[in-house]
Amino acid sequence: MKLNELRDNPGAVKKRMRVGRGPGSGKGKTAGRGIKGQKSRSGVAIAGYEGGQMPLYMRLPKRGFNKPNRKKFAVVNLGIIQKFIDAKKLDTKGEITEDTLLEAGVIRRKLDGVRVLGKGEITAKVKLSVTGASKSAIEAVEKAGGSLTVAGPAAE
Repeated sequence: MKLNELRDNPGAVKKRMRVGRGPGSGKGKTAGRGIKGQKSRSGVAIAGYEGGQMPLYMRLPKRGFNKPNRKKFAVVNLGIIQKFIDAKKLDTKGEITEDTLLEAGVIRRKLDGVRVLGKGEITAKVKLSVTGASKSAIEAVEKAGGSLTVAGPAAE
């Protein structure tokens, strides 16, 4: 077999129908859209319209609420912090702050603060100082002989 003999399996590739290209193509003139009317023209938007009747999406009750001024935290798991310590990207001698995590590349951006969660193992003795932490994360850090200080969400 040579490079010029390569072929796709028969029926694997179907050519697209080119509409509006003359009567001989079988899809000429109106291009399969019928005659006149809104649907025959471009820019049709009648999916939710029910002929003047109250549309379904407006009849159904609305639920829930999205708090516009909610706090969004950058989330870090203990396992990730340990991985960065093992890779010598984080120094355990000093205090590990949110800025340190940012410089090391553990988090992309601080957002409204950093929250540490207890997923994964931590074996290094670390001194962490962050905005928030879960109970399991605090317990795991203290069990490893370190300390985790929670500053609380930054007041604006």
